[in-house]
Amino acid sequence: MEIVEKKIGKRQVAYVTYKGPYDEVPVLMGEVVGFIMAKDLQMMGPPFGVYFNSPHEVPVEELMYEVGMPFAGEAEEEGRVKIKVNPEQLVLSTIYKGPYSECGTALGALAQYAYKNGYEILGPPTETYLSDPNETPEKDLVTEVWFPVIKK
Repeated sequence: MEIVEKKIGKRQVAYVTYKGPYDEVPVLMGEVVGFIMAKDLQMMGPPFGVYFNSPHEVPVEELMYEVGMPFAGEAEEEGRVKIKVNPEQLVLSTIYKGPYSECGTALGALAQYAYKNGYEILGPPTETYLSDPNETPEKDLVTEVWFPVIKK
């Protein structure tokens, strides 16, 4: 598994924050995409999820996460869909191929790499979904996984 340090540029995102099981992700993603399309905004990258805790730490009904998508254009927040600008950030990133439920192996590898190579993890992990689960077999799904970091 190749791990790289890279910068993620400043980007405007539409997102929904949620507390509950991960099986709600497709519904939430649909809300975000529907918002972007209804407002005639330009999608500026693939959808993503930011995960604030883990099913290894809390019951599934206590899972906290947000799903979103970068976009260009002007829009007001509406309903559960919020808007923010994420600042440029340095990340450790890797590409994972396989079921979403097993992305934890990539997160573990990133955390271990950070620890061994003098990085401090600054926040929760992000998963960027590079393939469509409606069109791609689960074993072939491609996800970019990253942690925001600083070099110690």
